[in-house]
Amino acid sequence: MTHQGEQHDTLLGRYEKALLGVFGLPSLVIERGEGAYVWDTDGKRYLDLVAGIAVNVLGHNHPELVAAVSHQIGQVAHISNFYTSRPQIELAERLLSIAGAPDGSRVFFANSGTEAIEGAIKLARRMGRVGVIAAEGGFHGRSTGALALTAKAAYREPFEPLLPGVRHVPYGDIDALARAVAMDDIGAVVLEPIQGEGGVIEAGTDYLVAARELTSSAGALLVIDEIQTGIGRTGDWFGFQRSGITPDAITVAKGLGGGVPIGALVTFGPSVSGLLQPGMHGSTFGGNPLACAAGLAVLDTIEAQGLLRHAGAAGAAFAQAVRGLDHQLVAQVRGRGLLQAIVLTAAVAAPVVALAREAGFLVNAVAPNAIRIAPPLIITDAQLSSFVEILPELLDRAARES
Repeated sequence: MTHQGEQHDTLLGRYEKALLGVFGLPSLVIERGEGAYVWDTDGKRYLDLVAGIAVNVLGHNHPELVAAVSHQIGQVAHISNFYTSRPQIELAERLLSIAGAPDGSRVFFANSGTEAIEGAIKLARRMGRVGVIAAEGGFHGRSTGALALTAKAAYREPFEPLLPGVRHVPYGDIDALARAVAMDDIGAVVLEPIQGEGGVIEAGTDYLVAARELTSSAGALLVIDEIQTGIGRTGDWFGFQRSGITPDAITVAKGLGGGVPIGALVTFGPSVSGLLQPGMHGSTFGGNPLACAAGLAVLDTIEAQGLLRHAGAAGAAFAQAVRGLDHQLVAQVRGRGLLQAIVLTAAVAAPVVALAREAGFLVNAVAPNAIRIAPPLIITDAQLSSFVEILPELLDRAARES
């Protein structure tokens, strides 16, 4: 075994002894990254088609992000929310602008998506009702409030009873949503425009339009969870924008900081923004200048480099290329922009992920028969094509070895 290999194994051994095992034992120790590639401690290069689970929208070590964070940490990194900073104000203004939020809208900054969801739950409670509707197959976070909205039993059951009043309805079923909203204790409906962890499933424009109409009629809030779909991932700034609706709030995180932890709750209009008054919510690190400077650099770079258009076109070309393989194990390709799932005819997603990693590609399984790709928005067509070219071999090997 080489010295580098010994280092890799030693580091994993130290990881196992030092960290809580909530993630299991990682498959790699990543040493560095550049663009759409990362290198492990053995020096092996991988094309990163996961991007930190839709986080690293500018890839790794992007010069604009590095420059912004380096400059800001040389000025001031944290000041607490007794005060404010120019990056915090400017990022809030930019988020309201790209979201198309009306006058009177406001932003609350947090550290993560799950914290943004917690803020949305507080909005719902301020409606004077305890009921919240979420969708089966949805994922909204692991803190106890967000976990109550998350439908997966394996995540929920060890910690029940959770927040009362949460009901889950089949995703995409307008009639089921209508029946649930008709109950008189519903304060909010929380939906993803595309369920990422649920298998990259899109309910469609009609569903979001119906959700907006139903919540408006019932006097309930419509909260759109854009944690995975936002910040250009789908080819638009936010996934809901394709439907033409105006939600009452959106939650944002993941790609917003390009790798620097940050989340946001964006409230639409003065009537919703006024629900949370001083002292009702907070965060020590939320909105700190370092994270907000990173967020501004991400938004500036996406805009300057035309990455919204690129994400839409590259994702469509990738999906078409995979379908064009006409492989017997590929049932369908679904998703939008650079959030795609390759759905298989057999439950061999985990072996395909392992074989892809062996071949120098990082992807992940979101179901026993579904492989998700959510690469950096800066990824090139040639890089995506390199994965498509090797995919038949990976599928054939997985079928033989399973």
